[in-house]
Parts: sequence; C-alpha cells; structure tokens
Amino acid sequence: MIKPADVSTKRLISLAPDNWVKWVTQIPDIVAGEILNSEFQWISRESDVLIRVESPQHGKFLVLNELQLRYKPEMPRRMRAYAALAEEKYNLPTYPVLINILKASDAEIPTSYELNIAGLRAIQDYRVINLWEVDVNIAFAQPLPSLLPFVPILKGGDNESTIRDALRILRADEQLNQLETVLGFFATFVLDSAIVQQILRWDMALLEQSPWYQEIFSKGEERGEARGELRGRKEELYSGIELALEIKFGNQGLELMPIISQITDLQKLKTIQQAIKTVNTVNELQQILSTNLT
Repeated sequence: MIKPADVSTKRLISLAPDNWVKWVTQIPDIVAGEILNSEFQWISRESDVLIRVESPQHGKFLVLNELQLRYKPEMPRRMRAYAALAEEKYNLPTYPVLINILKASDAEIPTSYELNIAGLRAIQDYRVINLWEVDVNIAFAQPLPSLLPFVPILKGGDNESTIRDALRILRADEQLNQLETVLGFFATFVLDSAIVQQILRWDMALLEQSPWYQEIFSKGEERGEARGELRGRKEELYSGIELALEIKFGNQGLELMPIISQITDLQKLKTIQQAIKTVNTVNELQQILSTNLT
C-alpha cells in the first residue's frame, strides 16, 4: 500500500525547478532560484507556484505558475491580477504561465487580457500551456519528472505501455514514487479502472488526502464564493459528488446532478460518491442512480 505523501503543486515543481522554468518559459539559459510565497494580502492561492528566476538576457524576474483543472472564462482577468500582485509584493517583473490540465472544450483559449475603458488600456500577456497538447516524450526526455504524473493526459500518453514506462521511473526513485497515486488517478481518464488497479497502487482515498489533490481538485476559493459556506454532511456530499462528476466526466457528468439532488438518504449518497470512482462511463453511473432513486 502506497503511503500518503507530499505531492503538492510546489512539491511537483521543486523536483526539477530548473528544467521546469526552462520548459514553461522556453528560455534555455534561465536558472530557478527560490520558490516564493504566492499568497497575497487579499488572495490565498494554494495551487500556484511562484519562482524567482534569473537569466543573462532578462536578469531577475518571477515565473508565476497558475495550474487549473479546466480553463475558466475568468482566467484572463485573474492572470492580470495575479501578475500585478506578485510584481508589487516582490518588486520584480513577472512572467505568468497558465497551465490547463484537462480539456474543457474546443474553444480557443486566450493568451492575454485586454481592457479599454474611456481610452485607457489594460493589457496583460501570459503564456498558455494545455497539457493535452504537450508531447508525452517531453516528460521523459528533458527530463521533467514534474510531468510524469500527468503522462496519461499528455499527447500520446493515453496507452498502457507509456503509462507503465512512467510508472517504472516513479517507482525507481524514492523521491518520485510518492507520485504514483497521482499517475493512477489520471490513468483512470484513459484506461479502465480495473486495468489501472492491476498496474498501479492506485488508492483514491489517499489521493483525496494529499495536499496536491486538495489544491487542484477540492472545493477551492472560486467554489466557496459561488456556493457560500457549506453546512451539514448532506451538503458536503452533494458538493463532493458534483466535483467528482466534473473531474471524471466533465459537463456530461454534471448533467446528472439534478437527479442526484433528489436523493436525500446519506448512505445512498455515499454509495453514489464511491461509485463515481469505479465506473467507467456515465451510463454505468446512471444505472446505479436508478437503483438508489427507488
């Protein structure tokens, strides 16, 4: 049984910070320095990593890494705000990078924020990296151990052979084997859960306990603002189920929430929450819902 470990976003990037900043900025002679506190006076952002860097051409500056499960329309405005807050706090220019983990739609993702009001302009460019467009070989060749847990969702990584290759590297390194749970989680997006359980020591319960999962997938600041404070076990279950549906099935999964919200029995809600982790299709989950509605 794999043990819970620190697999936070900061931990992932700190495995090879020089290679990471070279990759996200495409500046070959950049050198990573200190990983800084990315919390600001009015905003607490646990899923981001702010790194002080230096290069002969550009001098000292900050690389702001913003990881998103799926792209949100409000991100351009937030990238502008985050970059400005980082620059103000550390008095260094900021290179912002938005990294989207899962594809939300085929719509083009903007790479800048622009506002013009009464002739005054606000412009913030930022780099966008969509992991589903990143060649899986980059994770192995650079090397970029920070990308190894994401291999199943990288371009060309959605097959058992490549996932096993990533697994061998993780298990061979004491510092990396803690990331096996994360690799297993993303493997369930491209392989049957039964196959994942055969080749990986995948334990969803352990992943949910990890700081990394809490940062990227749990109820974050945006959900808290939208829903208000959750009270009671039933509300927590509804929220957890909705989040799990979004992570595993996207919008198609969220379409089931009106049906699930009709279920008030706590034990039935727990059964549905567990079922989401093991089913492979929305149709399988619908069959389970039919049983629990009676």
